[in-house]
Amino acid sequence: MPKNHNKKIGFLGPWGTYTQEALVKLLPVSEEDLIPYTTEADVIKAVERGEVAKGMVAIENSIEGSVNATLDVLAFETNLFIEKEIIIPIHHCLMARPGVKLEEITTVISHPQALAQCRSYISKKLPRASLEIASSNADAAKTVSEKSGKFAAIGPSLAAEIYGLDILDAGIADFEDNQTRFVLVGKEPAPRTGHDKTSIVCFIFEDRPGSLLQILQEFAYRYINLTKIQSRPTKKALGDYCFFIDIEGHVDDEIIASALKCLRCKVRDVKVLGSYPMANGVTS
Repeated sequence: MPKNHNKKIGFLGPWGTYTQEALVKLLPVSEEDLIPYTTEADVIKAVERGEVAKGMVAIENSIEGSVNATLDVLAFETNLFIEKEIIIPIHHCLMARPGVKLEEITTVISHPQALAQCRSYISKKLPRASLEIASSNADAAKTVSEKSGKFAAIGPSLAAEIYGLDILDAGIADFEDNQTRFVLVGKEPAPRTGHDKTSIVCFIFEDRPGSLLQILQEFAYRYINLTKIQSRPTKKALGDYCFFIDIEGHVDDEIIASALKCLRCKVRDVKVLGSYPMANGVTS
């Protein structure tokens, strides 16, 4: 923890989110040290400001891919480190106020990722229902609990329990083995463990043939395994992209340090988002 001994940890709220579930599985924390925030960006920026010592956010889902809001804030708006990661299974439930039946639902509320993960289910079971965006799945559950009418939320069973909702259907994601990777961010680089992952962002000089190949060659020459690569706009101009890359190893490993050193000679900048212990599979 930072020198001020701040033990507070921010997470995407309100109470009852998958993020909170992942956090309590990753760390031995007490509820009094947890602070919910409205968005992933709010969580990360609270860490940057020192309001909390750490922050827990979703970064990738097995169905919908990366959580771009998290990637963008880490890459462009803050200078923090990913310190840990955890992967948990996601079990979506359709929930409503007591007495509301499935066939009566007129509006489904949830986080955009959850709505996308349950697209086919909603189309088949609730084809006439309108969709409403919430900042989190638990926020959707809280909103439904406060509304009169035929509303439903998609989220974890914990949210239904917290906000007094009935579960109308469970396991409603369109694909089995729905999983989300969450990361803990802070101001302290994580020490080497020997079983690590490093996340970087590569900013190229300009969009030209072979730019990505030049980046990949540095890892291929050294037989460094890449676990993820994704391009994202830099927010500066149309067609101006950067590359998010996850690699096996720690920046303190000689081979990784060598690759990054050579890479910095080829691209405009390399930002290390963190070297941290690699998750050992899915935590149930």
